[in-house]
Amino acid sequence: MRIFVAGATGAVGQYLVPALVAAGHSVIGTTRSAAKTDLVRRLGAETVVADGLDADSMRAAVIAAKPNAVIHQMTDLAAATDLRHFDRAFKRTNELRTRGTDILLNAAREAGAKRFIAQSFCGWTFSRAGGTVKTETDELDSNPPRELRRTLEAIRYLERIVTASTKPEGIVLRYGFFYGPGTGTLSPAMIDQLRQRRVPVIGDGGGTWSFIHTEDAASATLAALERGRTGSIYNIVDDHPAPVKDWLPALAELLGAKPPRHIPAWLGRLLAGEHMVAMMTEVRGASNGKAKRELGWLPAHASWRDGFADAARQPTSQRSAA
Repeated sequence: MRIFVAGATGAVGQYLVPALVAAGHSVIGTTRSAAKTDLVRRLGAETVVADGLDADSMRAAVIAAKPNAVIHQMTDLAAATDLRHFDRAFKRTNELRTRGTDILLNAAREAGAKRFIAQSFCGWTFSRAGGTVKTETDELDSNPPRELRRTLEAIRYLERIVTASTKPEGIVLRYGFFYGPGTGTLSPAMIDQLRQRRVPVIGDGGGTWSFIHTEDAASATLAALERGRTGSIYNIVDDHPAPVKDWLPALAELLGAKPPRHIPAWLGRLLAGEHMVAMMTEVRGASNGKAKRELGWLPAHASWRDGFADAARQPTSQRSAA
């Protein structure tokens, strides 16, 4: 098949493009930056420069590619560093999840693509009531902290419009918290903050997080392309959701840092905001059972413990620029 990957140089795209090529697909990958076109070619794809929020350039790129399937991997996570002002940090990513999704989906429809797969997220989005591990049928948070509201609204919008699409057939993948060499939980900024003991365990540290290695996110995306069911949502996470009080000290130890400090929830609200307290104490993890059953997918990094260690050992030259 001809596969159009919007966001080919992102955290997942850099693993996804080679996986698609290895599976025998012909790939067209986009980047916003002309400086990254060589990277897309090295990954094995044809390359096109297109901005996901520029309807004319994206429409032209998709129609010219004549793809059988379109994969939406567009985010701006590298800009999301000031998590105290969460919605501001994710402003462009939220635009890509809303207006960008409209632009790409309309272009895919006009180009005659048969399948459309979009990246979503399940790291903190579920209702904070009930069990600690949620499935795709569980409700999302109906009353998130104020700083998370616009981001959750954008996620809801993407999931609603993609799963409602039948031409092309829409599928949503809810990735957990990313990690990989130089990416997400193992980004240089996060590593530096951990080593400076600037990421404390807030309150009881009982918030449950679900992780996914970027390489496993890519393999799940390939599985969804081949076996996903139209209109479905899949949680793409590893097998071991973990409370903050477990994974954060373990990550600090792996990096040779001192154990994280512990601070009470009231102080966390003053220093980081209500939304960060919720992430540390109340959020729920996700089950990958549906993805395993329907996609025939298994994460190579079944546990974040082994995955963190594996990613941390990889040299800087292999780390994502996303």
